[in-house]
Amino acid sequence: MAIHLLSPRQVQTAGAGDHADGGGLVLKVRDGRARWLLRFTNLAGQRRALGLGAAHRDSLAAAGKSLSSARESADKARRLLQDGTDPIEAKAQARDKARKAAEEKKAAVKCERATLARVARAYHERVIEGSRSPKHAAQWIASLEANVPPELWQKPIAEVTAQELLAALSGLQARIPETASRVRQRLDAIFEDAVFHGLAAANPAATIRRKLREAKGGRVREQFQALAYREAPGVAARLRQMEGIAARALEFAILTASRTGEVLGATWAEFDAALWTVPAGRMKAREAHTAHLCDRALAILEGMRALKQSCVFPAPTLDGRPLSNMAMLMCLRRLGIAGETTVHGFRSTFST
Repeated sequence: MAIHLLSPRQVQTAGAGDHADGGGLVLKVRDGRARWLLRFTNLAGQRRALGLGAAHRDSLAAAGKSLSSARESADKARRLLQDGTDPIEAKAQARDKARKAAEEKKAAVKCERATLARVARAYHERVIEGSRSPKHAAQWIASLEANVPPELWQKPIAEVTAQELLAALSGLQARIPETASRVRQRLDAIFEDAVFHGLAAANPAATIRRKLREAKGGRVREQFQALAYREAPGVAARLRQMEGIAARALEFAILTASRTGEVLGATWAEFDAALWTVPAGRMKAREAHTAHLCDRALAILEGMRALKQSCVFPAPTLDGRPLSNMAMLMCLRRLGIAGETTVHGFRSTFST
């Protein structure tokens, strides 16, 4: 079949219609626009047309260059056909490959920028700040910034290994075991979230949990001081005679076997008749907890309602803030039992 039938001048001056260059290469002119097509029959016997781009005809030189480029592209397509490949499908595959490569490059750049510090702060802003008190939220991120080594903190999160994370936390555990445990738990949440969002392939903080436990040799957890249960009624009677919001808060904590933070953070929306439901965000185990209230606990609540504050146990200044963490401890000191028990210790007394 004859090829190369068109000249640059013919390309430049071609009017509306199809102008064959031979071998299936066609200059198609419609509505003042010109483009190149290669018409062919694939191995399945289908007649198809492969677009080879626009035909530039602003000058004779441009027309000649466009004609040469179209012929080169047509030759490549013909060679593919000779090898049994449909050039349209090959073009689509090349386009998909290029798109995939671009996406992988973009993802690689994103991962490189996603340092542990940036991912941790983003997680803190998105999840922690809205579910913790301002003080706890600030402590949450500060514990990581202060205890994760800078070279690890600024490293892409996808490149942080379990071995280097273990090395970083082992030293902290030897000095401050409780802080090391909290840092690991917080890193665990961050890495788990990063894996979910495709920023990391694995969670090294979860991997090292057992290794840290092995390294500390099964540390015995220190128990809170607790009052003997036989002494509880007498202390409760004396406490009931004490005046003040802190005394009522401590009495309520004892009656409901609750933690200090759960009581101090209580709001009226959490109460329904004789039930107190502490939302998951305020519970240590992050699961909602319902406490059934006895008559005395209900009487305490009735007295607190008279203060007309948003929190159940407000600070004496009545400016909307809850009691401080020290308020109930001061009650224990006034009762003369601060050396025998803690507020948390009453949970053990209750259990006994």
